[in-house]
Amino acid sequence: MAQLANPSAPADAIPAVDPRLLVREQGLSGYLSEFGRKMRAGDLGSVPVVIGLIVICGIFQGLNANFLSPENLTNIAITMVATGMMAVGIIFVLLLGEIDLSVGSVSGVSGALFAVMAVTHGVNQWVAILAAVAAGALIGAIHGFFFARIGAPAFAVTLSGLLFWSGAMLQILGSNGTINIDPDGPVGQLTTYFFTDVAAGYGLAAVAVVGYFLASFFDNRRREAAGIPSRPVSEIALRTGLLALFTFGPAAVFNQYKGLPLAVVLFVLVLVGTDFILRRTSFGRSIFALGGSVEASRRAGINVTGIRITVFAIAGTFAAIGGLFWASKIAAANQSAGAGDLLMNVIAAAVIGGTSLFGGRGRTWNALLGVMVITSIQYGLALQGIATPIQYMITGAVLLATVVIDSVTRKTQKTAGRA
Repeated sequence: MAQLANPSAPADAIPAVDPRLLVREQGLSGYLSEFGRKMRAGDLGSVPVVIGLIVICGIFQGLNANFLSPENLTNIAITMVATGMMAVGIIFVLLLGEIDLSVGSVSGVSGALFAVMAVTHGVNQWVAILAAVAAGALIGAIHGFFFARIGAPAFAVTLSGLLFWSGAMLQILGSNGTINIDPDGPVGQLTTYFFTDVAAGYGLAAVAVVGYFLASFFDNRRREAAGIPSRPVSEIALRTGLLALFTFGPAAVFNQYKGLPLAVVLFVLVLVGTDFILRRTSFGRSIFALGGSVEASRRAGINVTGIRITVFAIAGTFAAIGGLFWASKIAAANQSAGAGDLLMNVIAAAVIGGTSLFGGRGRTWNALLGVMVITSIQYGLALQGIATPIQYMITGAVLLATVVIDSVTRKTQKTAGRA
């Protein structure tokens, strides 16, 4: 039987189409118009941090010609991975409009747990790694339980966790306070292993570029077959060219020093995977929905409690991974792990990169941009012999400026009717 037409719908009704999708069909001019509209509406995205990063590099290169040397850039890239990994986890929490103050101490206790198991008790290092990461996930889930199920504020729960797990780390390490790890083991090589063959860096870049082009091309074919707006081939070619620039460029820099660092490869894989989860899965869309409105999400059938606990577990997992990278960097687990300015840098990396403190806006790639800014400032100031207190002051000023920009942006978007 033929389906009856809706008698209330006009005979000549035209299906509604999201105007944002039409930008794809307009090519480069459409995206330029959309970019201008977003700027006028206060939706700055990552533009401020990209401009800031260019300015930072220009200033420090002018002060010291070694700043953009392959050796210094490679060291920056390796150093930023530990903080960047932790920032990826904190971004998930920030998307909910919440905060996790315990990631620094969780990273410390996870590194200590690995060292005690692998070195003191002779446990297989891969087993110790899995145990340390699982411990981070469990700790995060405990925090999420008190927040989501009991109803305690995330700030108070994770502040308590910061103190508790710092004490737990000291207890695990014992009176010695420092446990050296095997530099040739899997954790020790996280920040010291390089793919020295030049084909490795260029080959990985080629795989990324070709993979992106093929994925975009076939996605376009599916869109065209479904009769929905798609990108023109010229735009795909332009995007592929830009990706080639940002992949082959770093590969060339790394190959001028020791080769492609394993730490950078793992970080990029994490960014790609987590970005896919946030943007392409129902779980990711639920996180953004919760960050926009908890009540609306609950009415839409989203498991608010489950999502919250899972997000904090993710933050704990990446805190543990970051802790292993820090242990690799100093070849030890000690009492200073997770202390100092680490927590500030993790949160600052996420926020400076473009993730909103108010929830509902951000991408895991923001961790890369933000940690590049912070680490570049630290290395640039170190090259100039600037004292640590001044470094803290400058980083704090950059974070404050970012928060102010975020607040002003939200007000501008509300005025423009976009928030």
